[in-house]
Amino acid sequence: MSLTTEVSAPVHLTPNTTSNTQGRITSIDALRGFDMFWIIGGDALFYALNKMAGTNPLVRGLADQLDHVPWAGLHFYDCIFPLFVFIVGVSIVFSLSKRTALVGRGAAVRQIFRRFVILYLFGLFTYEGIEKGYEHIRLLGVLQRIALCYLFAALAFLYIKPRGLIALCATLLIGYWALMTFVPVPGVGAGNFEAGKNLANYVDREYLPLRKWDGDYDPEGLLSTLPAIGTCLLGIFAGLLLRRQDLSDSQKVTRLAAWGAAGIVVGLFWSIQFPIIKKIWTSSFVLVAGGISAILLALFYQVIDVWKKQSWAAPFLWIGTNAIAVYMLGHVVPLENLAERIVGGEIMGSLNKASKGLGDLLAATVALALAILFCRFLYKRRIFLKV
Repeated sequence: MSLTTEVSAPVHLTPNTTSNTQGRITSIDALRGFDMFWIIGGDALFYALNKMAGTNPLVRGLADQLDHVPWAGLHFYDCIFPLFVFIVGVSIVFSLSKRTALVGRGAAVRQIFRRFVILYLFGLFTYEGIEKGYEHIRLLGVLQRIALCYLFAALAFLYIKPRGLIALCATLLIGYWALMTFVPVPGVGAGNFEAGKNLANYVDREYLPLRKWDGDYDPEGLLSTLPAIGTCLLGIFAGLLLRRQDLSDSQKVTRLAAWGAAGIVVGLFWSIQFPIIKKIWTSSFVLVAGGISAILLALFYQVIDVWKKQSWAAPFLWIGTNAIAVYMLGHVVPLENLAERIVGGEIMGSLNKASKGLGDLLAATVALALAILFCRFLYKRRIFLKV
């Protein structure tokens, strides 16, 4: 492993790009950092504010959006994971195009498999590996899903032309819908999308060994990995659009936003029959979350790379260029516990007595600040974790 990852390294354009004279799409790094910001502690700030605000509807509404929907439906926080997978797809276009041009497709394929293995092993580590025994190993999780999506989407990008990629994405989404809708689950029947009664959960229960996150099935399970690859392919389409030199920046932004809006509309219509459910990564969820991701990318690209308004995004840039590093840090060093040691248990207790949630807010702020400062330290010294 070297210092700098495919999913967190800075993204580069060809030298004659119109969007950035230095050949770098800063907005992709910043959007990745914005996404990770909520994972590494941004959500905890709103949880603490929610305690302080009591019945304040605005704060409570924001706190609700920073928590997952129990099953069907969509909150902002449900879009965080698919946004990261989407950005992985965007990054694939630039990194693999450059890598293939420099060393050839064979070497690029070897690099893809090496990165897949390392990311997958990182995933096993984040869920405590074999610390609690062999049966406790979680074979599929967040990083494992990212690794699998990266592997298959990257290989598809190298070997399949853009029209073929579109056909592949459509096949994955429609095929998954058909399986979930028409293949009967023993004892339940076909077309049931309830928790524990759908085909994806049944496949996990029967064929996914060892530890599963939700008892006998997993939100990052076997069958639902297929549409998740579709999410990564949507990111590849966005990357291909940003790489085009026959389009102006305004055209790129307009098309990204239009594609995003279209994805949301189609996904919402599809959800009438195939509900939006993150835990089984339904095809409607892929389109709605992918549409939101595309619109966010268009917004960040317009503000950061076209208008050059970049100073506000510096913390996101620090985080985004070392996303995997800070994610792993949070699993090795519990920042919440460290923050509580820094601010002191008695101080937190006193603040919570003075105002419910105030001590928790202080601890959450310190924990988030530690993560951001860690990323800033690495960024200023040009250190990037790359697998």
